[in-house]
Amino acid sequence: MARDSNSVLAIVRDITERKKSEARIFNLAYFDELTELPNRQLFGRSLERTIEIAKRDDLKFAILFVDLDRFKRINDTLGHSVGDQLLKDVASRLAMCARSTDSVSRLDSGERGGIQLARLGGDEFVIKLYGIESEKAVSAIATRIISALGPPFSCEGHQFVVTPSIGVAMYPEDGVTAEELLMNADSAMYRAKFAGRNNFKFYSETMRTKSLHRLDLENEIRKALDKQQFELYYQPKADAHTWSLVGAEALLRWDHPERGPIGPEEFIPVAEETGLIVPIGQWVLRTACEQIKAWSEFPFGNIPIAVNISSHQFQSDSLIDDVLNSAVDAAIDPSSLELEITEGVLLQNVDNTLMALNTLKRAGVALSVDDFGTGYSSLSYLKRFPIDTLKIDRSFVKDLHTDLDDAAICAAILAMAQQLGLNVVAEGVETKEQLAFLRLHGCNQIQGFLCSKPLPADQFAVLLREIAKDAANGPDAKQVSA
Repeated sequence: MARDSNSVLAIVRDITERKKSEARIFNLAYFDELTELPNRQLFGRSLERTIEIAKRDDLKFAILFVDLDRFKRINDTLGHSVGDQLLKDVASRLAMCARSTDSVSRLDSGERGGIQLARLGGDEFVIKLYGIESEKAVSAIATRIISALGPPFSCEGHQFVVTPSIGVAMYPEDGVTAEELLMNADSAMYRAKFAGRNNFKFYSETMRTKSLHRLDLENEIRKALDKQQFELYYQPKADAHTWSLVGAEALLRWDHPERGPIGPEEFIPVAEETGLIVPIGQWVLRTACEQIKAWSEFPFGNIPIAVNISSHQFQSDSLIDDVLNSAVDAAIDPSSLELEITEGVLLQNVDNTLMALNTLKRAGVALSVDDFGTGYSSLSYLKRFPIDTLKIDRSFVKDLHTDLDDAAICAAILAMAQQLGLNVVAEGVETKEQLAFLRLHGCNQIQGFLCSKPLPADQFAVLLREIAKDAANGPDAKQVSA
């Protein structure tokens, strides 16, 4: 067969679709679909490359682990569509903030390891700052991030403020592998949360110990739930004028079989952070209702018990069922149960809160605002919510007989409550001087060591028997011994 040496035979195939498919596969594998940021896998590869270059060039860099404070609450309350839009808006602000750092750090060059900002998943983002030599420079960028996320976000007609907690790990001081750096930045982020949120913390070696302790504590909390290690103590409430027993507050206690007593200030924050506070709260409701039933058989034992409701528990879809089913299962009247809710919880989502409170109120459950004066409540909100009681926070009671500001605040709260027809309980009453002031200004009830410390159920039962015995000998029924 003859060949023409001047001719070329070419086979052309259109691979456009194949290239598009390959690009789609690459994007799905390495980029977050929602925010279009690099994902954990791509960031991990980039971080490993950055470590190689930093080691070769003897340079430092920083990892900033950014977590949104209370994002789950927004997601659960307003829905996933609002949550998704919020994440996109946060990613946009972080990207703008990251781009503005180019003049102070070497970030985007492929030669230096690339990728500056990524979404690890959920509400977790991470930023890599290459070539940063000082903590001061990192602090300036972390502060800029906090400021960038400060203005309110608007999503589907809702407006809210979202704050970040940021943990910082430095190479090579805080780790020489990608896993170490991310883990230690994560530990620092949790310390930022525990320090009050909306701030940043640098990793330190002590944080690793605390992080391991936190993880261990989380596991122990799970065991405590399964093995019924928790216990309720009950602190009496007394009429401020007659000293009669008018109720009690259920307080959670944990006597660990090996470690001994673990204070609520230690385990409650971990329970809230992990969501374990919801099953704990459900157990508290059931146990308190069962105790109400048991004490109703005592003379003078038919008193209401107050239970604290955490933010996570209040936002739970099962809250109303949990409350009412606990009362039904224990065969008690719901009016024997009081729920204590903080001001911050009330104002998280006013419309949803109002619906839940009205439902509980119609069922007969008493409602109380706990730690009043420390949050954001106004007269208009108090008039709108079906609240029965205000509890003055102990921080105002402590020095009210010596601090003019605290005294003025307490007097104002009591006067306002009287105008609204609300009952008032003063917490943390420990001295007769405090009691005299509260009586003078019309406080209804007191709670504190002047009346009684919190008591386990068996000791509270002894108190009820003593009250019954004293009543048989005189007219002062249900009187608490000071």
